[in-house]
Amino acid sequence: MKKFLTCLLALAMALSLAACGGEKDSGDSTGTTPPASTDGSGDSGASTDGSGDSGDSTDGSGDSFTTIQDGKLIMATNAAFPPYEMTDDNDNIIGIDPEIGAAIAEKLGLELVIDNIDFDAALLAVQNGSADVVLAGLSYREDRDLVLDFTDSYATGVQVVIVTEDSEINELDDLDGKLIGTQRGTTGYLYASDTPENGGYGEENVIGYDNGITAVQMLLNGQVDAVIIDNGPAKEFVAANPGLRILDTEWVMEDYCAAVNEGNTALLEAINTALNELMNDGTLQAIVDKYITAE
Repeated sequence: MKKFLTCLLALAMALSLAACGGEKDSGDSTGTTPPASTDGSGDSGASTDGSGDSGDSTDGSGDSFTTIQDGKLIMATNAAFPPYEMTDDNDNIIGIDPEIGAAIAEKLGLELVIDNIDFDAALLAVQNGSADVVLAGLSYREDRDLVLDFTDSYATGVQVVIVTEDSEINELDDLDGKLIGTQRGTTGYLYASDTPENGGYGEENVIGYDNGITAVQMLLNGQVDAVIIDNGPAKEFVAANPGLRILDTEWVMEDYCAAVNEGNTALLEAINTALNELMNDGTLQAIVDKYITAE
């Protein structure tokens, strides 16, 4: 497992968008990721100001919005989903989403604080008031929209299927009756574990793991027959682990978004304004190009 993780991290650092991307020309990012505050445990967490009071800020237009801590934007993510979010050799959280988060925070005049937690916990963090926004390769779903407010889409996610090179699985129909690994809480897990009548494979045929790294390791160990995951991470896992391949047919396409707590309209509008400015001035595309290069 250590060798697997080392290979993955080395590959991720060598690179310059359900799950919730397309292939882009390479380029330099204009966004930077500040070091995440840490709680001493190795995971990044929200620092506290001792007051417990939330702070009011403006988005530059004079409109007021509220964040949990004055002067900070707390972003919840799961840093095991390269190239969207991952850790480097120094445990810094890097990737597309952290850099987008940093660029949004700068636009809003805030300091970005990244909370690295499980994917399910990241979704809950904005609902229970421990994070302002979730940026974690998050795709829009109607059921999620009942408890979260989503920003405009900033990337397209393509989910694919990873199998071993000698697998008898060569097309999507071959997945029927097979054991499939996914990341718990993602749309890949939710869709795949749905009933066959709804296009899934049945809950009994799907195993959810804490992250994609573990799911791929289980595939390498022969404990699952396939892994469903986003195309970006899939390419990195396959490149880092000889003996794996990706099926030619895309499994599903989705839109990636950030999300805030349901009803937090002022913060949503502020983040959306910043996000669209980053799209229009080329910053967002440059961030994506830094991590996802053309084939």
